[in-house]
Amino acid sequence: MTFSVNTNAGAMIALQNLRETNARLEVVQRQISTGLKVSSAKDNGAIYAIAQGMRAKVAGYNVVKQSLDRGTSVVDVAIAASESISDILIEMREKALAASDRSLDQQSRNALNEDFVQLRDQIKTIIANAEFNGINMIKSGGDDLSVLANDDGSSRITFAAEDLSYGPPGGPGTNIILSEDATISAFVNADLAISELDSSIDNIGAVLARLGSASKRLEIQSSFTDKLTDALEKGIGNLVDVDMAKAAAELQALQVKQQLGIQALSIANRAPQALLQLFR
Repeated sequence: MTFSVNTNAGAMIALQNLRETNARLEVVQRQISTGLKVSSAKDNGAIYAIAQGMRAKVAGYNVVKQSLDRGTSVVDVAIAASESISDILIEMREKALAASDRSLDQQSRNALNEDFVQLRDQIKTIIANAEFNGINMIKSGGDDLSVLANDDGSSRITFAAEDLSYGPPGGPGTNIILSEDATISAFVNADLAISELDSSIDNIGAVLARLGSASKRLEIQSSFTDKLTDALEKGIGNLVDVDMAKAAAELQALQVKQQLGIQALSIANRAPQALLQLFR
């Protein structure tokens, strides 16, 4: 064993070990404070890059969820409006049937016609206001609905507009087979209105079926997006989250190791003082 006042090998080793302990202690403390074992690229570049890519997907699917929610609201508004129109058409048919009675006097027929016209015009009001987020699926020349289906925008779900407007005067509409100036003031007109309303009610039923299917599809896609987002977030957690129980145990061990390292360094630093005994 060589004694030297210039080189203290024991202190060097003790200091090196203490530095390693302090470095690891700093890492564990950061993990506990952030809850992450990989909080930056310095911790693990490959894992951090993978996690960032997955976080980008989660952010993308959050946007998809927002798009699906808006689409669902648009369809819900269209369904509510269509149901109201269907109810009105049934009531209009009731008025037309009553007006078709040949034994009815003209005054009564005129009263029925007044109710009929008010109901007819109410449908126009409903259609004009069946809008959400600037999209109206049931007006003449209505807006098709297109929503995001994946996180990069390459896939979309599209639903065609449903035209519930009246046809032009003297001509049928797409689904409501009734002109916008239809009346039942004469029993002949009432007979025609009954036939047109029967077809219109059937057509509105088909429209409601399509809109209902669209709403169900959006609901399924939204549920799938939620599950996919949850799976991605769980995957990110598996990659970067720290095991807090394990970290707490390691912290305790490192703190003890740090204290022992400081004590070992103190002992090593006192070793050269033993050389003084040689000169007494």
